[in-house]
Amino acid sequence: MDLLDLLHETMSSPWVYLAIFSIAVLDGFFPVVPSETAVITAGVFAASGAPYLPAVILVAAAGALVGDHISYAIGWGGGTRLLDRLPPDGRRRAAIDQARRGIATRGGLILTVARYIPGGRTAVTLTMGAVRYPRRRFLAFGALAASSWGLYSALVGYVGGLAFEQDPLRGLLLGLGLAVTVTVVVEVVRWLGNRRRSARPAPATEPVGRIPAR
Repeated sequence: MDLLDLLHETMSSPWVYLAIFSIAVLDGFFPVVPSETAVITAGVFAASGAPYLPAVILVAAAGALVGDHISYAIGWGGGTRLLDRLPPDGRRRAAIDQARRGIATRGGLILTVARYIPGGRTAVTLTMGAVRYPRRRFLAFGALAASSWGLYSALVGYVGGLAFEQDPLRGLLLGLGLAVTVTVVVEVVRWLGNRRRSARPAPATEPVGRIPAR
């Protein structure tokens, strides 16, 4: 049995949905697990009828949401104690305070974008737990991020499968290539945004000892 036959047999098994769910859960707090690759692969083979595309999207999104909540809980439990031990005037505390302010003002956007950054999703969800980001808001934005990610990953694979219906391996390569391209674009946009913010001049402050004009 060659690799293609093995993939066909695996993707046509009803156990594939449990496998996708489990991989997506693990990737939420153990980011070396390739959940996106698994979902894209399932999407490629869904173009030929098995597995069922809506089910792939559903279990991928559900697994991602559960994994994010596990990471959030880890940050809530252990991260808070770690933050309390940081010196109040240290650089790490200043960085955490800055992250807390950013999450408080645009936490939903940060969580959604981080879902498309390998490893970034875990760092964000851990930090959100550590700084005690409201659970209900985390659930709402987490559900949005996980749903969009499951839909995107499965459809990227599905497009590749349709383009190379007789050659799933090429379809998989196309799907992975599209996913890598999207990730690079997200990273470039994020880098440009950070650079633009860092280039802004600091607000002017009154010199020490100077009496402000009335």
